[in-house]
Amino acid sequence: MKTPAKPHMSDVQIEYNHLYKEFDDIYHDAALNASLSDSAFDILYGIFELGDGCLQRDICRTSCIPKQTINSAIRKMEANGWIELKPGKGRSMQIFLTDTGRQIQQEKIYPVIQAENNALSVLSPEEWDQLILFHQKYAAALRSEFMKLHRKELQ
Repeated sequence: MKTPAKPHMSDVQIEYNHLYKEFDDIYHDAALNASLSDSAFDILYGIFELGDGCLQRDICRTSCIPKQTINSAIRKMEANGWIELKPGKGRSMQIFLTDTGRQIQQEKIYPVIQAENNALSVLSPEEWDQLILFHQKYAAALRSEFMKLHRKELQ
């Protein structure tokens, strides 16, 4: 079997991957500093973004975290009295913060969102538009390339 040639990693690729991991570390540290697991942090953040009564699948979609991970964290948060689950349409369950959950969200998530807003202010609206556009373009291209790899593996 012929061994494929070793690919080259550009400096841009290395720097982008480093920045991606740095963002991940920044949010992990934010969760730790708030004394929350990454999953609980993401769920409380997701409920802030989506609103009370959102669905587990919506949190999975916005956080890009697997359903099983979110489900486990939701069960722990429910046991701790932070959230309540109420039947929605079909088999879906809506997630609502309890008074305790709202207090935790205000104490732990609100300051993070304010810090994000402060950090966002270093770029102009036009720079943010470009940054978002470039990330969307790169994500679409990367997804397409990974799908090609997957199809090739299935052959």
